[in-house]
Amino acid sequence: MGRSWKFRDIRQGIADAEQRTGMKHQIRAIAAILLSTLIFLIGNGLLGTLIPVRGDLEGFSNLAIGVIGSAYFAGFVLGCFVAPRMLVRSGHIRTFAVAGGVAASTALLQALFIDETVWALARMLFGFAAACIYMVIESWLNDRAANETRGRILSSYMTVSFAGLVIGQWLYVTASPATFILFNLAAICYALCLVPVGMTRLPQPVPAEVPALRPLRLFRVAPVGVAGCIAVGFANGAVWTLAPLYAHDHGLTNTLLATFMSAFTLAGALVQVPMGRLSDRMDRRYVIAIVSVLAAAAGLALAWLGGRSHATAIAIVTVYGAVMLPIYGLSVAHANDRLPRESFVETSATLLLINALASVAGPMLASLITDRAGTAALFVYTAAIHLMLAVFALWRIHVKGAADEEHHEPYAPVMAHASPAALELDPRGPDTEPPVEPGGPAQTG
Repeated sequence: MGRSWKFRDIRQGIADAEQRTGMKHQIRAIAAILLSTLIFLIGNGLLGTLIPVRGDLEGFSNLAIGVIGSAYFAGFVLGCFVAPRMLVRSGHIRTFAVAGGVAASTALLQALFIDETVWALARMLFGFAAACIYMVIESWLNDRAANETRGRILSSYMTVSFAGLVIGQWLYVTASPATFILFNLAAICYALCLVPVGMTRLPQPVPAEVPALRPLRLFRVAPVGVAGCIAVGFANGAVWTLAPLYAHDHGLTNTLLATFMSAFTLAGALVQVPMGRLSDRMDRRYVIAIVSVLAAAAGLALAWLGGRSHATAIAIVTVYGAVMLPIYGLSVAHANDRLPRESFVETSATLLLINALASVAGPMLASLITDRAGTAALFVYTAAIHLMLAVFALWRIHVKGAADEEHHEPYAPVMAHASPAALELDPRGPDTEPPVEPGGPAQTG
C-alpha cells in the first residue's frame, strides 16, 4: 500500500512539473505580445493624464475637454465593429502596424495643433486605432491559450495592462505638460509597441466571429448587470477624462498629480480579486450595492474634503478607486450567473458594448456639470450615479431571488475597455481546444 501511494505521488509530481513547464512555455511564447501591450499602455497612461491638463492650460472649457474624452470612446466603439473586418482582410500584423502608426500620428497632431476640434477628431481616430490594437493583442493571446492556461494568461495580460497605465501616469512627471515633449514620448511609445509584435514568430490566429448582441434580452435576464455596466460607463468614463483636471485645479504638482492618478488605478487593480472572491460567497447584487454606496461616499468626500490637503485627496482617491473600479467586473459576473456558460461570450460582448456607449455620454454630461459648478462637482455627479445603482440593485434583490447555483461561476477580473476578442480568454467561457503548434512547439517572440 505504501509503495502504491509513493508511485501515485511521483506521478502527480511529474504531472504538476509538466503543467508548470507548459505554463512557462506559454508565457515565453506570448512575451512579445505582452511587451507590446506594456509599451502601448504606457503611452495611454501618459496621454490620459496629459490631455485634460494641457487642455486646461490652453484655456479649453470643461465641456471641450469632456467632448474630447467622449470622442475617444466613440472611436473605440466604431473600431470594435470595423476591426474584425480589417483582421480578415489584412491579417493581425498589418492591422497592428496600421493602428500603431495612426496612434502615433494622433499624438503628434495634438502637439502640433492646439485646437479643440482637431483634438476631438484626433482622439476619435486614436480610439478607433486602440480598438484595433486591443483586438489584435487579445485575439492573439486567446489563440495561444488552452483551457488550463486561460486564467493565467488573462491574469498576466491584466497585470501588464495596469502596470503600463501606472508607468505612463508617472512618465507624466518627466516634462512640463505645457511643452510638446510628453506628446512626443507618447508617440514614441506607440511607435515602439510595433517592434515586439513585428518581430514575433508566432503564427497569426484565425479571426474570430463577432458574437450576436442582444441587449434587451440581456436586460430582461440580468437587469442589475446591465445597469452596472451603464453606471460604470457614465461614471468611469467621466473620471478617467476629468480627474486629472480636478487634481490640476486643486494645485497638485506634476508628481502629486501622478500619485493621485496612480493611487486611483492601483487601488482598483489590487482589490478586484479579493472583492470578486467575496462576491462568490453571496448574491453579487449585495456586493454591487455595498461598493456603490461606498463609491458614492468616497466621491462626496473627494468633492467636499479633497481640497483641504493634498494628502487627504490622495488618501480618499485611493479608497475611491478601490470601491469604484471593481463594479464593472462584478456586474459582468452577476450577468453571467444568470445565463448558461455557453452564453458567456455573447453576454460579455453585449455588456462591453453597453459600457462603451455609456462611456461616450459620460464625459460630456460630467463636463456640462463641472463647467457650471467646478471640477469638484465631478464626484458629486458620480456619487449620484452610484447611489442610483445601489438603489436599483437593492430593489431587484427584493423583487427577484439570487441566481441558480448551477450557473454560478467563480469571479474573474475583466477590463472595462478591452475588445470583444478578450472575452474568450476568460476562464468562465466555453471550453476550447489547446492551440495547435505548426511543426512542433510554439516559437518564442
